[in-house]
Amino acid sequence: MIEDQQPYLSALDTWADWERWRETVLARYRAQGQQCPLGSLMSQLAETPGAPEVISALIERWRAEIERGIRSMQASGLIRAGLDPARCAAAMIAGIQGGVLVLRSTGDLGHLEASMEILFDHLRG
Repeated sequence: MIEDQQPYLSALDTWADWERWRETVLARYRAQGQQCPLGSLMSQLAETPGAPEVISALIERWRAEIERGIRSMQASGLIRAGLDPARCAAAMIAGIQGGVLVLRSTGDLGHLEASMEILFDHLRG
């Protein structure tokens, strides 16, 4: 999942980079529809030994990449300095995963698109 978002996820240094990353995420879920490997793994959390550790490591890596991008954009003056990069990155992950959960339940990509759009607008200020 994280590799599918490369090279954009590791290079969130301009708004064009963020838009390419967003389009990559949306294209992935548009193509896979209601199937999500991370979501499937998360649903097996209680019954799969080691699943919580794997999920935590994946989410932390994903969050750290987004946080790095936010910090880079703050350093460039493209995201306001008052935002907490760690919290914004966590909100991005939660918004994406919430949108994916709705997609998996309904087949509707609109919630994922909306959450990313609103979160980007928040970063832009």
